[in-house]
Amino acid sequence: MYKILEKKILNPTVVQLWIQAPMVAKKAQPGQFIILRVDEDGERIPLTVAGVDAARGAVKIIYQIVGGTTKKLSYKEEGDFLCDFVGPLGEATHLDGLRRVCIVGGGVGCAIAMPVAQKLHEMGAEVTSIIGFRNRDLVILEDEFKACSDTLRVMTDDGSYGEKGNVTMPLSEMLGAGKQFDMIITIGPLVMMKFVVATAKPYGTPVTVSMNPIMIDGTGMCGGCRLTLNVDGKRVTKFACVDGPDFNGYEVDFDEAMSRGRMYADFERHAYEQSCNLFGKEKK
Repeated sequence: MYKILEKKILNPTVVQLWIQAPMVAKKAQPGQFIILRVDEDGERIPLTVAGVDAARGAVKIIYQIVGGTTKKLSYKEEGDFLCDFVGPLGEATHLDGLRRVCIVGGGVGCAIAMPVAQKLHEMGAEVTSIIGFRNRDLVILEDEFKACSDTLRVMTDDGSYGEKGNVTMPLSEMLGAGKQFDMIITIGPLVMMKFVVATAKPYGTPVTVSMNPIMIDGTGMCGGCRLTLNVDGKRVTKFACVDGPDFNGYEVDFDEAMSRGRMYADFERHAYEQSCNLFGKEKK
């Protein structure tokens, strides 16, 4: 059993938890993830490690309430326990040798991007961060990004906070002005990452994308997290849980990934409503 040490509501749909998991905290690196179960009857869901506190053996996770399991998880409070908390899984983000990096995060994807930006800052790299949200109420982790970024651009779709527009606008502006990056690392909705790749392509800037498709076992056995890559003119199947979650953005078949990601949208909504009814909570 894994104890919830701290709980913080970051915005109406995003929650941050610190979980007591000493063995995971000892080894987890930016870019890796865990798989948890809320209770013995629960499903397995992957969540990226958003931070570690090795001194107290704690791991930070940040999640968005979108389905039944995340809704059930949101009802847990400090002092409660989770049934399973397995990890670290996946490959850590490769950061060695990077001196000038642009981090592009969208929505709750900023929770995955943040520890990468922090690690780069610790390594002495020049970090430019662009984070985007639909509106002011959904902005998260701004202070954390300020602390580890040489330059920070905050974007909102409606202009209610920061600058109006999407994350590709300042990226295009910087690249067009001659700004050079060793790597662009982008984490967020698939459609956002697709357009970040398209924005960078004319300049030949390498792009790493973080993929978080459907996962079940996290070991590559179930095949649920398969992705199609276009490598040297050939279509290659990879598995996000063991080969990723980071991939070369120019190789990912985003259209296929988005199609597969929408397969269970109705099921997730149904599970969300069932969870609300089960716990007698008001649906939001």
